[in-house]
Amino acid sequence: MQVYPNRFAASLNKGLQPFYLIFGDEPQQKLTAINQIRELALAQGFDERQTLMADAQFDWLTLLEATQTLSLFSSRQYIELELPTGKPGTQGSKILTELSAQNNPDILLVIHGAKIGKDVQNSKWFKALDKQGSYVPCYPLEGNALHQWLTEQMRTQGLNASSDISRLLADYCEGNLLAASQEIEKLCLLYPNGNPTLEQVEQAVVDQSRYNVFQLIDVLLAGDSQKSVKMLYRLESEGVEPNIVLWALTREWQTLSALQANKTAGQSINWNQHRIWKNRQGLYLSALQRLSPVHLQQLQHKLNVMDCALKQSQVERPYVELCHLCLLFIPMSLENFALN
Repeated sequence: MQVYPNRFAASLNKGLQPFYLIFGDEPQQKLTAINQIRELALAQGFDERQTLMADAQFDWLTLLEATQTLSLFSSRQYIELELPTGKPGTQGSKILTELSAQNNPDILLVIHGAKIGKDVQNSKWFKALDKQGSYVPCYPLEGNALHQWLTEQMRTQGLNASSDISRLLADYCEGNLLAASQEIEKLCLLYPNGNPTLEQVEQAVVDQSRYNVFQLIDVLLAGDSQKSVKMLYRLESEGVEPNIVLWALTREWQTLSALQANKTAGQSINWNQHRIWKNRQGLYLSALQRLSPVHLQQLQHKLNVMDCALKQSQVERPYVELCHLCLLFIPMSLENFALN
């Protein structure tokens, strides 16, 4: 049964399940979910805990033995298994499937790891455990989901959860919920009355937002120039190689050019052919309304010039040049920068 992190606490209130599958790229939600399970498990007598790591050298018989051996001091056992790749292999799949059939009420198994795909979710072992337990997908929060999470966290800790403060924290901690949680804890210590002003919060918090090049591309396609500049600044401060950003920009130019060619020829767009998911199709349609074939040709020239300059180490401040390139994806920039 799939349960999203914002509903997980309510799910736990209905009682513990024998198996929990917690996967995703968002560490704060994963840590919160695991801590909630630990606390409830301890309260219900699971006072022996084992932690295992299923790396390349892991012997899956160790897990099997752990589920069958209780100490003299405990009648119930809590086991955490980290599965970094989300793929247990042939032996691991067999053992996990066997464990799902045993369903021992004195054994609680929590398996966690990074983001998994449909191939893992459709595997026999995953379905068997999910049927008896819960799957909690932990993905990065954006937009309204991020604001709701911040508002709930502030309210839970007794802080004024005004929309202005929530927006400020979202701007400063987007892509980094661990930092957001720490900033909220800091505000609780600084303002125990729970009612800091927006100005006080602005002075207290530090910009710890984190982004990747894929998020940058989505913002460019959406036409948000201000946020794209901020993202580039954060990517530079985190040491992301300029070549990686240029690669992402070039790839999107190729996709947009192919889509524009379909449009010019009067053909309907085959989204599957271009590997564009439905939730991102609107971003591309918006970008195509802004960028004409002429603009795309001129962008190609600029991207080629930048590529050659980077390969020859002729760019003193590559992120300044990348900023110019990014803004060329957005109408306002086309008025401010010459396209030669």
